[in-house]
Amino acid sequence: MKEKTILITGGAGFIGSQFVEYIFDNHPKWHILIVDALTYAGCLDNIPKKVKESDRFEFWYGDIRDRALVFDLVAHSDIVVHFAAESHVARSLFDDQKFFETDVIGTQSVASAVVKYRESLELFVHISTSEVYGSALSIPMNEDHPLNPTTPYASAKCAADRLVYSYFLTYNIPAVILRPFNNYGPKQHLEKVIPRFIINALKGEPLIIHGDGENSRDWIFVKDCCAAIDMVMNTPRERVIGKIFNIGTGEEIKIKDIALFVKEFTGSSSLIVHSMDRPGQVRRHRADYKRIKEDIGWEPRVEFKEGLKKTIKWYKENEKWWKRMEWMLKIPYKTWNGRQFWL
Repeated sequence: MKEKTILITGGAGFIGSQFVEYIFDNHPKWHILIVDALTYAGCLDNIPKKVKESDRFEFWYGDIRDRALVFDLVAHSDIVVHFAAESHVARSLFDDQKFFETDVIGTQSVASAVVKYRESLELFVHISTSEVYGSALSIPMNEDHPLNPTTPYASAKCAADRLVYSYFLTYNIPAVILRPFNNYGPKQHLEKVIPRFIINALKGEPLIIHGDGENSRDWIFVKDCCAAIDMVMNTPRERVIGKIFNIGTGEEIKIKDIALFVKEFTGSSSLIVHSMDRPGQVRRHRADYKRIKEDIGWEPRVEFKEGLKKTIKWYKENEKWWKRMEWMLKIPYKTWNGRQFWL
């Protein structure tokens, strides 16, 4: 396999760190560069020791808005995979400025570096999100679904998504945009619903659902998402550059059903409690992944219950990892009209 240097922004976060390990294991000649600001959701403990101790690995502590650093790293890269973002929907409701600074201005910094080095760079993979679609107007949702973001997080990611596409049209950068649906799996931050349910179930504490729990999502196991990104990177460039691909399973599962599955698989006696619905809540999401299946040959492998059991097992066996952020399970937030709910 040809030697390459891959730059992964946000490589200490949830999906980013899983992708780092995936590349390390599947591309033994590739050199891996990471840049990460190590905010509350990023942690070097997410990256396995075998990777950190390898001479194929370099970590750079920095913000993607630091153009000097980003330009230097992109100059030495063959492929750039851009994960770095503020990514929690609920947190964006009261701390929206950080989301636009990182997700939009940060992406503009990375994209500008790609413009400068577009002649030597093979591929720029921008990791967008299904949240840019808003609630489904049609099911399943393909890549031509209207973009109707409903939260500050979703609108920031939508702006970044369209910025990258505009740079492709204007500057002919070798960009591809991927829109993963809801990822889950080991090492996910406790602010996300599945790990929050799991930890509360293990502790015998209530599983809090925002609203009636009827809202549904397309849940994809993180390793399947990593495999999809890898396959896109290793597909002939003319088949991916300028394209947009959904990454999902084509199935949707309700939040209330996930709470019931977690109770069943953990053997927990925790109560399921409903609180006020979160502002900007998306009602339904289900991916149409026909394009990536036909153009790239990718399909999801891990069925939801199987993935959930693997995830529960990991959290059971890695209490030390999640104990440090346990306090974040109960963060109160007041809405614009003074009502309170728990993140």
